Amino acid sequence: MDTATASEPVMESSPTGRQVELFPMPAEEAFLDGLLRDLFENHWAEITFGPMIQGAAYEIRCSAKPHKIGLLDGYLTIFFGPSHFHLCIGENVGSPASPTPPALREHRRTRKAHFFRNLGDDGAPVSWGLRLINGAGEEQMTVFFPNPFLTDDDQIAAQPDWSRLALWESLCRRYLNREPDGKDRQGKGFRCG
Repeated sequence: MDTATASEPVMESSPTGRQVELFPMPAEEAFLDGLLRDLFENHWAEITFGPMIQGAAYEIRCSAKPHKIGLLDGYLTIFFGPSHFHLCIGENVGSPASPTPPALREHRRTRKAHFFRNLGDDGAPVSWGLRLINGAGEEQMTVFFPNPFLTDDDQIAAQPDWSRLALWESLCRRYLNREPDGKDRQGKGFRCG
């Protein structure tokens, strides 16, 4: 399953009061498995990822392509040598000797997945990415895509590099069946905070 049906974006306020435009996607295991494998196998050098919660932001960059990606008992595991991470994207049943309780199954599993655009004070996009939310409404992971207002070494760019929207645009075409809408190139700059 590569493509979701295009849906209208949903506007949401972030805890900082800024607007975020969400593009909902299926949260089924097969869809998320394909999307995450695509990101980490084909675009590992372009993305920054990790949990983004109030008080902590893990912005991890891959230094190499993962050497293995596996799916077992609902958990997608991405291996980078000795480092790896697990992400529950499907039904986690446990073992016959130690089954996962139903409430814990619901809590662990991704229940919401969406691409997003964070909007600046002027309503124009300033960052682009993917966010996964579990059954308890907790963020599992955010993946940031290349940003035209930032350089590869995470510095503010002197001029926007609109070619850095290529990944965002191709993912929206493939996974949302959505063409670029022109809004992405309306931003004037990126500011942290």
